[in-house]
Amino acid sequence: MANNIRIVDHATISNLGITPADCLAWIEESFRTKPFCDLPAKISVHPVGNDFVTCMPCSIPNVATGGLTGIKIVSRKEGRSPALDSNILLYDTETMQMNTIMDGNWITTMRTGAVAALAIRTFQKSNAEAYAFIGLGNTARATLLCLAHTFAERTLTIRLLRYKKQAEEFIERFAGYKNLSFEIVDDVQQLISHADVAVSCITSAEGLICENNDAYQEGILLVPVHTRGFQNCDLFFDKVYADDTAHVRGFKHFDKFHYFAEFTDVLMGKAPARETDNERILCYNIGLGLHDIIFANKILQRIKDMHLPAFTMEKETAKHWV
Repeated sequence: MANNIRIVDHATISNLGITPADCLAWIEESFRTKPFCDLPAKISVHPVGNDFVTCMPCSIPNVATGGLTGIKIVSRKEGRSPALDSNILLYDTETMQMNTIMDGNWITTMRTGAVAALAIRTFQKSNAEAYAFIGLGNTARATLLCLAHTFAERTLTIRLLRYKKQAEEFIERFAGYKNLSFEIVDDVQQLISHADVAVSCITSAEGLICENNDAYQEGILLVPVHTRGFQNCDLFFDKVYADDTAHVRGFKHFDKFHYFAEFTDVLMGKAPARETDNERILCYNIGLGLHDIIFANKILQRIKDMHLPAFTMEKETAKHWV
C-alpha cells in the first residue's frame, strides 16, 4: 500500500497572507474547542541542559472535516539558529495514515503571539497603557503584531529591555505602526515597575528575572510566554491562569497559587477574569498542540488546490511479514 504524504514548508505558509486577525480568531476558536478534544499533556525529553524534544498530540472530533488528528514535535538546541524548531504531522482520521508533514515554526510563532495578545485583551486592567517586553525575537514580534491589531484604535507605549541591538531592530520592524510608541530601558526592575502589562519571550533564564516583588505594581498583568524566571510571582500574585492545568500542576508553587483557573473557562464564562484593576494577574500559556492542529487545518483549507511537493511511503499490508 502506498501512502502519499504532502509537504508544506515555511515559505508556502508565510506567503499565504494570513493576518493577525486570522490568528486571533483561530486561537479563540481553538480555546473554545478544548473541552471537546483528546488533548493529553505534552511530554518532553531533555538530552543536555535546557535542550529538549517535546511531543504535543491532539485529536479533535466533530469538525467539518470529520475530525482532526496530529502531533507537533518541537525541539530546542542551545546555539542553533533558530534555537527552536518544530514540525507537525497530520493524520487522516478515517484511515489513521499520515497525510501531511508541515513546517511548524510559522504556526508556533504566530499562534503563540496570538495567545499572548488574547490573554492581554482578556486580563489587562481597564486603563492599561504601558507594555513591557523582555526578549525581542520572533515570538515577541508576533505578539506585538497581534496586539497592534487588537488595539488598533489606541496608542500603546511599548517599553523594551535593551540587549545588544535587539531593541533598535525591534523598533525598526514596527516603524510603520502609528499606534505604537517605543521606549528603551536599561534596567529590568525599572522596566517592570512602570509596566501595566509585562511580556517575557525569553526561552531560557537562570534564576529570577526580577527578585524585587515591590517592582510588580498593583494591577500588573504578567505574561511569561516561555514561563522562565518569575517563580516569585507565583506566591503573591492574586490570580494565576494557564492554558492547561497539567502544564502547571508540576510547578514548585502550584499549591500556593492564591487563585487558579484555565483560560478556556474564562473565555466560556465558567470562571472570572480580572475583577478589579488592583489585581496582579499571571497568565501561563505554555502552548497546546490543539492550537497547532487547528492552525494547520486552516492552512490546509487555504492551499487545498495548490500543487504541493509530496513523497510516497510504501507500507506493508500483509498481516504476517516476519
